[in-house]
Amino acid sequence: MAKLSPLMIVPPVIFAALAGLFWGGLMRDNAGELPSQFVGQPAPPLPTEAVAGTALLTAADLAAGEVTIVNFWASWCPPCRAEHPTLQALADQGYRVAGINFRDQADDAAAYLADEGDPFFATGFDLRGRSAIDWGVSAPPETFVIAADGTVVGRFTGPLVGSDVEQRFMPMLDAALAAD
Repeated sequence: MAKLSPLMIVPPVIFAALAGLFWGGLMRDNAGELPSQFVGQPAPPLPTEAVAGTALLTAADLAAGEVTIVNFWASWCPPCRAEHPTLQALADQGYRVAGINFRDQADDAAAYLADEGDPFFATGFDLRGRSAIDWGVSAPPETFVIAADGTVVGRFTGPLVGSDVEQRFMPMLDAALAAD
C-alpha cells in the first residue's frame, strides 16, 4: 500500500473550504444587496454647493419631518440617464426627491437637468466626490431613503429601472413612509 502524502490532501481541503464559503455567500437572504453602514444613523454631510439654477440641499431639508429620497447621479452616467424618468415619476407622484451630482462638470449637470427635466426639490454638487465617499457611494447611481428625522433607513445601488423599482425600492420607501 502506498503512503498518502499530506501535500495531496491540502488542495482538496482548500477547495472544499472555498466552495463552502462561496456557497454560504450565495445563500444569504440579501446576496445582491450592499448594506450601508449608515442605516439607522444620521445622514452624512452634504455638499456645500448646488447644481447651478437649483436650490441647495441642506441637512435641515433631510430632517424636515418628511421622508426624502436622495439620489447620487451624473450626466455622464448611462444608468443615471436610464433611471431619470423614474425619478421624475416619483417627484410627479409627490415624493420628495433630492439629487447629489457626482464628479461632473458644472455646466453639464445644469444642462442635463434643463434638457431632461429636474425631478429634484434641491441638489448638491459634488465635484470631487467627497460627499459620495462620506455616504459610502461606490458608483452612481445610488439612492438612499432618509426618514423624516434625517436618519438613513435604506440604500439602493444601481439604477431605479424595471422590476427592481417595484420589488426592491418601493418596499423600502413604503416602509419608511409607514414608520413616519
